[in-house]
Amino acid sequence: MFARLKSDIQISQLVKVGMVMISSSFKFVGRSAVTLLLCAIVAGAQTTAPTTNKDAQNSKVAALKSEAKMATGSTDPSGADPAKADASTGSTVRRDMISEYRIGEQDLLTITVWREPELSGTVMVRPDGKITLPLLNDVHASGLTPDELKVSLTEKLGPFVNAPQVTVAVREINSRKVFIIGQVGHEGSYRINSTTTVLQIIAEAGGLRDFANRKGIYVLRSQNGAQQRLSFNYDNVIRGKDSRANILLRPGDTIVVP
Repeated sequence: MFARLKSDIQISQLVKVGMVMISSSFKFVGRSAVTLLLCAIVAGAQTTAPTTNKDAQNSKVAALKSEAKMATGSTDPSGADPAKADASTGSTVRRDMISEYRIGEQDLLTITVWREPELSGTVMVRPDGKITLPLLNDVHASGLTPDELKVSLTEKLGPFVNAPQVTVAVREINSRKVFIIGQVGHEGSYRINSTTTVLQIIAEAGGLRDFANRKGIYVLRSQNGAQQRLSFNYDNVIRGKDSRANILLRPGDTIVVP
């Protein structure tokens, strides 16, 4: 009987040990499963993150390119470059200004007759508006454009030269001058172009003196034998109140700063 009791106790202990081993096995398997699940989640996150970051970077780059295009004004559907268009327009305007230039007194002209070096040379327009050339003597030039003078010389050379080919070039422009007197830094004469204004000449003359009458400036202009007086308000012009009052100058104008 004692042996049987001992055997039962051993069986009971073996059962407990077996249960403990089974429980430990389940815990190990569970922990392993959890560990594997966490690894899968982390791996998935690491795989997705670079793609998400790359997409975000691509979006930012696209946005920056779009803003750059808007800032430079490159929204023209034709693909034209605005800067090139402006430069082309400016060049056209300058060519038009040169072609419409009127020759004046003291301008230096280069007259070239093809294959006729004796008839070619550089001449200055005299105060009477004429130039002197071989065979032709005095020819009126003041007030004409270079093209108009070219046509005139071609006609006049016809009796002397077979099919003359004439070129007229303005070498120096000395006739387009204005004068400024009064309360400025440097009185005198100044050359102008087709777009020179009163404000620009005042700046070239060194600006106004301390006691200059800034609202009483005027321009004297001779037109059709009569003298005009054009008022110029310095303060209004520099403040942008009346930009049209910034008078466009003509050759022979005199700016008076009282």
